[in-house]
Amino acid sequence: MESKQRRVGRVTQAFPYQVVAAVLLVLAAVAGWSSLIVVVGGQVIPAWVVGSSLLVISLILAGVHTVRKLGAADDKAPIPRPGLRHLVLGLLAAAAGLGCVFGAVSDLAGGADYRVLRPVGPDGCVAVVRETSFLKASDGVVYAVGRTGVAWQPSGSWTADDMYRPVAEGAYELRWSGADGTFAVSGSATDPIVASELNPLDCG
Repeated sequence: MESKQRRVGRVTQAFPYQVVAAVLLVLAAVAGWSSLIVVVGGQVIPAWVVGSSLLVISLILAGVHTVRKLGAADDKAPIPRPGLRHLVLGLLAAAAGLGCVFGAVSDLAGGADYRVLRPVGPDGCVAVVRETSFLKASDGVVYAVGRTGVAWQPSGSWTADDMYRPVAEGAYELRWSGADGTFAVSGSATDPIVASELNPLDCG
């Protein structure tokens, strides 16, 4: 019996499955409810995709931990009841899942279009735009993404009338000067920009 317990301890402690799973769940929840974007190889990965990936990996690790623990446990030993730790992990998983679902629905319902704009700024800084349309209006945000390829918040936003997407239509201007950049969008007489709050692009 004692050797069995030692074997269980070696199996369950060989790799901190639950600890890593918990950390990934926290990151998944944060990512799922944020405005995060990641740029890899010129492709934009939205927050809900990042969160979903972290959530799936964390669930796999938690499942592996459970299977290994049950496989090494004594068949006659009572099955442990879920405790506070399991409740916290469940709440984190639910929070991450909801955030990812809302993000996915927002992108799909609005027909989100992510674009990495040219030219590239100093030290590899790039401007990334997300445009969506819904109920006769179009919304857009612009990010400044540095060398890390990660941006947590947009640098500016705008709203256009009649589902007009200025960046998709090429009606924008991007300039870099030193470490900062300026970005502007323009409308037309029939499709005006009804609201705009565009700040300097800073990848620092």
